Amino acid sequence: MSLVRGMWRPSRRPSIGSPLQILLLCCSFALAGYAGVRLLAGDWFGVALWFVGAALLHDLVLLPLYAAADRAVVRGLGAVRHRAWVPYVRVPAAFSGLLLLVWFPLIGGRVDARYRSVAALSADGFLARWLLITAVLFGGSALLLAGRPLLRRATKRRSPDVH
Repeated sequence: MSLVRGMWRPSRRPSIGSPLQILLLCCSFALAGYAGVRLLAGDWFGVALWFVGAALLHDLVLLPLYAAADRAVVRGLGAVRHRAWVPYVRVPAAFSGLLLLVWFPLIGGRVDARYRSVAALSADGFLARWLLITAVLFGGSALLLAGRPLLRRATKRRSPDVH
């Protein structure tokens, strides 16, 4: 698409990408296909059930939960006055939530002796580490938010005035 005199019109040449991009895309599709065939070779019904269950859990439970939490953050920060602060809460919360989702059995201490025998590691300390990582994420985000005015002034001094 190209912008001509305020109107969008389709461009004449389709944007395909470089040969390297096409090769990498084909390789990623081949790898995903191989992984899918290997994954479904064993218990295909269990895998399909897990995918459907995960999609339903996400769409019916998790999405409304984090949408409501995001709306509460936006309202709590004041959508009009502090709109620029919202990403500084969203990003660390999203990363912390993702870590919690992935490592929940270990963070919650819900592992059995089989985990200890396979991994040869103890599950102790995962909750403390997750809380520490969450604190570092929010602390780093707060530092970036606090340093925004300094960064803005520094970039304004460096950019030349164009008349």
